[in-house]
Amino acid sequence: MEPPTAPAPLPETLRRLHALIEERGLNRSEILDSRDLAARTLLPEETVRTLLEGRTPPADTVNDRVRARIKTMADAHLTRTGTRMSSLAADLSRRLGVSAVWARQVCAGDKVPSVQLLHGLVGFFHVPGGETAFTAEAAEVLHRALLPLLAALEPPHAPEPPTDAPAPAPSGHDDVRAIALRQARDLPPERWNVLNATLQALLDLDNDQGNP
Repeated sequence: MEPPTAPAPLPETLRRLHALIEERGLNRSEILDSRDLAARTLLPEETVRTLLEGRTPPADTVNDRVRARIKTMADAHLTRTGTRMSSLAADLSRRLGVSAVWARQVCAGDKVPSVQLLHGLVGFFHVPGGETAFTAEAAEVLHRALLPLLAALEPPHAPEPPTDAPAPAPSGHDDVRAIALRQARDLPPERWNVLNATLQALLDLDNDQGNP
């Protein structure tokens, strides 16, 4: 019997996000803003909406992705900086050692860049995720963009208490140490730090008293 297939990363992340949004009574459209996510991932907004709804976008090739995402990135750069395509192409030509005509065709989405030029574009535009931001499938790109949102909504994990717990007290004595250590697993990190500091201070005091 074959082992069960692990859930795909994006569906599982979306499931956890939806559960947290519902649990906290948050506005789903604000947390999962398709327009904002499209701008951050260089994906078409329609593709982002399709993925957020659990559907599969139309298939594409790596070349299609690279051309479309570079054009989206270049257009956003021109809008943000107020520069013209000719100026951007000239700047890329000087920085990356390609002709201005070729740089313009790549930024317009008409040509597929070489691996070297793609690497140069990542550095020029400071693209998070490197070359995979242009080449990875849409679901993978969106999944990476959602992980910071998930981390911001999920509660932090409390650190595990030390495993070398003190020895049990002699029978017949009230001892709350085992109970306290079990409950300490659910303490928030800041309270665990206080408890840890208190225990350490007591141990240091005991060591000082035991030394001649």
